Amino acid sequence: MLDGLLILLVFQLAGEALVRWLGLPLPGPVAGMLLLLVALLGHSFFSDRVAPAANILIRHLTLLFFPIGVGIVLQWDQYAPHADALVLAIGAGTLLALPLVAGLLRLMLGKNA
Repeated sequence: MLDGLLILLVFQLAGEALVRWLGLPLPGPVAGMLLLLVALLGHSFFSDRVAPAANILIRHLTLLFFPIGVGIVLQWDQYAPHADALVLAIGAGTLLALPLVAGLLRLMLGKNA
């Protein structure tokens, strides 16, 4: 499992380096995830190693969102002027994401869904 976490961190570092080197308007971890996706599609070596670590991270995903919630509550005076835009973005994003994820799941599961 430690090797899986190390692979995830290496890909995140590679994404950060790629974004800074090329000046891409993209967060480094997103670029790292795209690199990891390419690696996972190409080699089963990565998926066998990363899967156990990824499963543990996914199982505890809510803990990863907790700090941002605390930060927003503690810094609410900075976010209050933009509350309308935040509510609209979160609401619209949720309404858009739900059918897209459901459609993707249906597509991935095939006709059985």
